Amino acid sequence: MFLSRRPRRNRKNEVIRNLTQEAWLSKNDFIFPVFLCEGTNKKIEIPSMPNIYRFSLDTLLDEINECRNLGIKAFAPFPQIEEILKDSVGTESYNENGLYLRAIREIKKNFPDVVLFTDIALDPYSSDGHDGIVRNGEILNDETLEALGKMALAQAQAGTDCIAPSDMMDGRVGYLRNILDANGYTNVSILAYTAKYASAFYGPFRDALESAPKFGDKKTYQMNPANYKEALLEASLDYEEGADILMVKPALPYLDVIRLLKDNFDIPIAAYNVSGEYAMLKAAIANGWLGEKAIMEALLSIKRAGADIILSYFAKEIAKVL
Repeated sequence: MFLSRRPRRNRKNEVIRNLTQEAWLSKNDFIFPVFLCEGTNKKIEIPSMPNIYRFSLDTLLDEINECRNLGIKAFAPFPQIEEILKDSVGTESYNENGLYLRAIREIKKNFPDVVLFTDIALDPYSSDGHDGIVRNGEILNDETLEALGKMALAQAQAGTDCIAPSDMMDGRVGYLRNILDANGYTNVSILAYTAKYASAFYGPFRDALESAPKFGDKKTYQMNPANYKEALLEASLDYEEGADILMVKPALPYLDVIRLLKDNFDIPIAAYNVSGEYAMLKAAIANGWLGEKAIMEALLSIKRAGADIILSYFAKEIAKVL
């Protein structure tokens, strides 16, 4: 049979397959989210996230050093705050002697080459478990910005490289950019949680931080999973307000949104391969329903969709393979 085009010719051996491969994963693509708790000599496995742990600061430094030796040098730490320290306005978030700010200082002191992407949201510190200040059951937008500004400035003073507002309050990127610039922190970047959906895939993360909402849900500030075009609006606002990186969260159920932002904006696009995606794959592999290669395939799909940066709990594991 005469066929002028035979696509299989570009698949006939491994060398040609590698030469014609369109998407590649690199260690440089990854940010590794890590969980931090108070105390010493602690390394506590999270039941819903096999091989992922809460670390006290001393053991977290060991973990970061191990990851550095594997080629992972970007981290997104998240704190588990003791319940007694939480209040309705998240004051612990800018306590310079608090767990999170101490951790930022110690990590940068011990590993100046490491890049930190630090979280900006009230939920780890809030007695209500929401990302913003709550009054009469309503999450207040503009009042929350003031608390986020104090948090962002405190993190910049502690030495963070990039703040990552995950709260989804309107106008927060511009507000935080102005706070940072007015105080001389023009080099601190902003990775905006731009299209952060009200997703069912966050459960294990909330277990890790014990930060689930005490009432209701987050649908008045996180995006409707049914919406696609709305992501363009959120991205346009974050871009205009000064975001350096735009992010989609979760990743795997929103590959179309990753591609949408990649095609419409000229700054890097990140995707968060969230805790539920990690747990789902790990459970399937543990039960023999999938093989380990499913991890690489899933991460490649995020890269192929257009993500320049991937936050993933698989980062350390994949670094060993890469």
